[in-house]
Amino acid sequence: MQQVLRTKGGEDHAIYAKNSSCQRLASIKFNSALKQSIQEFCRANLAAAAGCINIADLGCASGPNAFLAIQDIIESVDREFRESNIYLELPSIQVFLNDLVSNDFNSIFRSIAEFLSKTWGLLRTQSRVIAAMPGSFHGRLFPDNSMHFVYTSYSLHWLSQVCNLQVNEFLIML
Repeated sequence: MQQVLRTKGGEDHAIYAKNSSCQRLASIKFNSALKQSIQEFCRANLAAAAGCINIADLGCASGPNAFLAIQDIIESVDREFRESNIYLELPSIQVFLNDLVSNDFNSIFRSIAEFLSKTWGLLRTQSRVIAAMPGSFHGRLFPDNSMHFVYTSYSLHWLSQVCNLQVNEFLIML
């Protein structure tokens, strides 16, 4: 299935980056639910996540949509920590962008530095790390208990076993 379900990278007119406006619109519409989930996560886990927060975007794709949700997530985390008035320093944030091995990660790598400096400025860029985690998310990508927040949009998911988890009204795990 990994060889069949993949996006087309490169520079021509048929690439995913130039044909993903529907996915971009869905991400924008989901924005308020995403921010609310981050707010709930931070308030419930502020002390535990004070040093470093690990975030994963499963099915990040490439092009202009690759950083759309990540920007909102990081800005929401920063806002929650600033408004808490508990911590003097914002936590470091590690972001893992995941997609199938066939994704055009080179285009993402070319735009990471520009994205970080343009979005947060050079001083705060050092505490923001973005890395690629190629592979199928239908198998294990990360060690147990290593992720604080995992996001996905427009990806096919299934669970082989349903866990008894607490979720909010957006069906997002608390």
